[in-house]
Amino acid sequence: MNEPSLDQELQQLQNVYSLITEFVIEYSFQIAGAIIIFLLGLWLASKAASIVAAQLQKHNIDITLSNFASNLVRIIIIVMVAVICLGKLGISVTPMVAAIGAASLGAGLALQGMLANYAAGVTIIVTRPFVVGNTIEIKDVSGVVETIKLGQTILTNEEGEQISIPNKHIIGEILHNSFAYKMVENKFNIDYQADADHIIQLINAVLAASPAIYQEKKPLVGINGFNAIGIEIGVRYWVPTQRYYEEKYHTNLAIMKALTAANITIPCPVKEIHLQR
Repeated sequence: MNEPSLDQELQQLQNVYSLITEFVIEYSFQIAGAIIIFLLGLWLASKAASIVAAQLQKHNIDITLSNFASNLVRIIIIVMVAVICLGKLGISVTPMVAAIGAASLGAGLALQGMLANYAAGVTIIVTRPFVVGNTIEIKDVSGVVETIKLGQTILTNEEGEQISIPNKHIIGEILHNSFAYKMVENKFNIDYQADADHIIQLINAVLAASPAIYQEKKPLVGINGFNAIGIEIGVRYWVPTQRYYEEKYHTNLAIMKALTAANITIPCPVKEIHLQR
């Protein structure tokens, strides 16, 4: 009873051995060829990506865009080589392409917000409406550009806060770029009897003596208007964005000290109330 069972097991092992031997003999060259093609493809992808990155850097293209383009070239070449290798092994790639297409459509719908950010990031890097170190303002949010990524732009302000803005909210919006400086604008009143020319000269002297004020953009001091309190003086000057409030407060104090030393007072509104008996 045991001998037929043993013979059957031996026969099964013989069949398996024969199947493996036939497979190796028949497909060994295809497998070896596919492996060689894939390794060559990896080398070619790395070489092409390096060439693309070098050419983009040679033409002073932003490093973020250079990395994105070189990685995209590498991925495209690897995918093409993988398709060739599968065909070499006799595996049909048509069903796989259809499945990948369907999966890509679903992923695109699910990640459309992220893809919109990436597309906007590429637009920002290519058109360069601002660069790292510029001061920008978008939708009442302002700060110094710290990093420009494909998905988001990161700002910092004087308080040390880090502000992340999705790139899709930058493209198509009104963008204010004051580069590395930000404008300070102040207004105050003087008496109608005061010498406006003297006061304007006095404030100009204070602004010219401040090393923190950006003198290449000339500070502006003049009569901004007239009201019931007195003559309204307008003051405009530029300071480094990272020290905006610090320099604004210092300059305000310096102007106040100069006015006080010149015996110039700032009028305040007075309301008279008459009581009838």
